Amino acid sequence: MQSLVVGVDAGATSTRVAVHRLDGTRVGYARAGAGNPTAHGLTKAVSAIETALGQALGSLDGSRVVASLAGVAGHVEEMVPALAKVWAGHGIAAEPRYMGDVPIAYAAGSPEPDGSLLLSGTGAVAARIAGFERGMVADGLGWLLGDAGSGFWIGREAAKAVVDAFDRGLPVAALDRTAPDRDPASGAGGAEAGSGLLVALVGEHFLGDERPAAPRAVADRIVRLAQADHMRLAALSALVGRAASEGDPLAAGIVREAAGHLVATLRRVHTSGPVVLAGSVLTNPGPVRQAVTELLAGEQVTTAGDAASAAAWLAARDQLPKPDAKALHTAFTSASRT
Repeated sequence: MQSLVVGVDAGATSTRVAVHRLDGTRVGYARAGAGNPTAHGLTKAVSAIETALGQALGSLDGSRVVASLAGVAGHVEEMVPALAKVWAGHGIAAEPRYMGDVPIAYAAGSPEPDGSLLLSGTGAVAARIAGFERGMVADGLGWLLGDAGSGFWIGREAAKAVVDAFDRGLPVAALDRTAPDRDPASGAGGAEAGSGLLVALVGEHFLGDERPAAPRAVADRIVRLAQADHMRLAALSALVGRAASEGDPLAAGIVREAAGHLVATLRRVHTSGPVVLAGSVLTNPGPVRQAVTELLAGEQVTTAGDAASAAAWLAARDQLPKPDAKALHTAFTSASRT
């Protein structure tokens, strides 16, 4: 029977587990709930990883697993013995190597051991990578005080601009997409002029069909809803991208600023080698990704593939001759489920 390797990508949103043969063929893959022990607690994180591992292995014999690597966002020492117990329960002899999610995200985009990662998803961070180990890090300071250019940051900037516009007297009718753009000479300030789509999309996201009686009431209502569930701000990122793609100038300005922040963060750590773009904001087609790649003209820029499969590839490297391991990187990270 052919040997197997297992890779885990456990984050704040979901957990993914990939099972591969040493030739890169993916033979099992599964998703489960959030696997970040810092954000969600050790018990929930371990349970998510255990669920995904069991589903990914399916009928495969755990004793065939010769190496595994768990990339986990939110380092908790207690995770190591907990995962060892889970692995043993599935008949896997050796416990997984345990590391942070940043080197895994980088490896999902490049087989080169040295380079840099620029990640923008809900949060944002840049890191220098040396020997597939995390070196100098910039930002990644969280939604409250950092993560400039992240999905959360983009959404918050959009909400701030819309709230400010209504606080300055933008008519409630601007919540309707068919409303004409506000004339900057009308006295309500000029930031929202020509920006009707983003205003309408943000309003729809928070208010639905609700129409408060006055502009200030619109602002107050959006503020209260955002404070009650701040992660709703991150969901606005896709709406900003949509509005920017359709020519909304307010959204386009937010996109330019986000890209500028992200590239400035990267410049703090990047010295040489490839730049891997990771996270939903930078791996999905859209104006932020386009603006960032334009600002990085001249750099060797690649895009991260599947992080769980990248973790499996890192696990397999110790089992393969170095030339073979590098050659198989694409087979692992772009593998289709079989």
